Amino acid sequence: MKNKRLIACIIIIQCLYSCSKNDETEYITLEPEVNEQYSGGDATVFNESSEAFGFFAQQLTTDEQSDFGIGNSFFRQSWVTAPSTTTARDGLGPFFNAIACASCHFKDGRGRPPAFDGELGRGLLLRLSLSGNHPNGSSFSDPVYGNQLQDNAILGQTTKGKYNISYQTIEQTLADGTIVQLQKPIYTINNLGYGSLANNILVSPRIANQIIGLGLLEAVPESTILGFIAANNSNGISGKANYVYDIETNSQKLGRFGWKANQPSIRQQVAGAFSGDMGITTSIFPNENAPPSVDLSTISNGGSPEISNANFDKVVLYSSSLAVPARRNYTDQNILKGKKIFNDIQCASCHIPKMQTGSLYPIVAFRNQTIRPYADMLLHDMGADLSDNTPDFLANGSEWRTQPLWGIGLINTVNGHTNLLHDGRARNITEAVLWHGGEAQTSKVKFKQLSTIDRNNLLEFINSL
Repeated sequence: MKNKRLIACIIIIQCLYSCSKNDETEYITLEPEVNEQYSGGDATVFNESSEAFGFFAQQLTTDEQSDFGIGNSFFRQSWVTAPSTTTARDGLGPFFNAIACASCHFKDGRGRPPAFDGELGRGLLLRLSLSGNHPNGSSFSDPVYGNQLQDNAILGQTTKGKYNISYQTIEQTLADGTIVQLQKPIYTINNLGYGSLANNILVSPRIANQIIGLGLLEAVPESTILGFIAANNSNGISGKANYVYDIETNSQKLGRFGWKANQPSIRQQVAGAFSGDMGITTSIFPNENAPPSVDLSTISNGGSPEISNANFDKVVLYSSSLAVPARRNYTDQNILKGKKIFNDIQCASCHIPKMQTGSLYPIVAFRNQTIRPYADMLLHDMGADLSDNTPDFLANGSEWRTQPLWGIGLINTVNGHTNLLHDGRARNITEAVLWHGGEAQTSKVKFKQLSTIDRNNLLEFINSL
């Protein structure tokens, strides 16, 4: 009997030893990096409310803070048709998607697809293009409808057209048995007011993104971004720079902004939005967008350009200098475990956590800052499932710029939804990961194989950003 008890004790001790070896990572205390909570360096705001995306960087000069306030008013308030007694804000249209920047970037946040047919101005638009490129590298537009389907028009004008979205359900099963139903959007353009679209038209849906930290991203030296190409050129990951046309300098420059990195600067991005989204002319885009059959001489405008250079510059300053919310719960052990998993399954190969801004950026407050955007600003092949089949300068149909992840966990707080990806098809982070393919295929497979606990830790980490 004593021998049997001794053997039983030995077996129990061996089991306990074996279990402790298998679970030894559970007893390792993980530590955050120094200053990890400062996502935007000194331009970090400690606010978790529904206004979290709307604060200026505290280190702005007094004049910059004043310009920020004026730019904010132009960003948030509605534009009206001309002529109007509100001369600083007239000139809307004649064709447009929204009446204010904030219609799509509500509270400086992220848009979403329409919740029902006919819902307008929520931040999703359709880009139109044809195969081939202009000498400057940009895509050809539809000869009648231009490069964007505006689904609104001023009084007296026929709307260009409307669109509807239907969804195809695609199921994915995770290793723990969880079944995730993805929704693949199918777009139908209808009610065209000026005849048919060109044959072989290419349609690319684009969601309005949150606009925090744009100036910090613009302040990152080009050499840093190009250095990421060599750094991540392994294990099937190969970032690619997009070089795009800069109108003001008449030259090719590194693309940084837009879903395919098709804009070289915040100035051109903002001017393009004024022109395409609201029909407001600027000195960068001085011409109205209208079908050839529309006689623009019969339509009142708000001046030439419709927003003055002084006011335009203030909107650019505003768009450049929004602070980045701080990390939440960054010392929590589950979140730190999720951070380790994020690195282990190679998410950080494209969503590069940390980088340094340069010393020459016009906004002095953004110089020499350590920032944590979780992006590399490069194009990556995301596979056939996310392809829009639409080239954009050097980007092909399946290539997209790595989306910065900072602020992702506050989108629901600010905007009341969790829709992600370039067209908002993903209703949460899990769905967004499962749509990844191409260069991210291996990471997606590893994600699907995670235990329930590890997956939840990973999602908690991403939501802390």
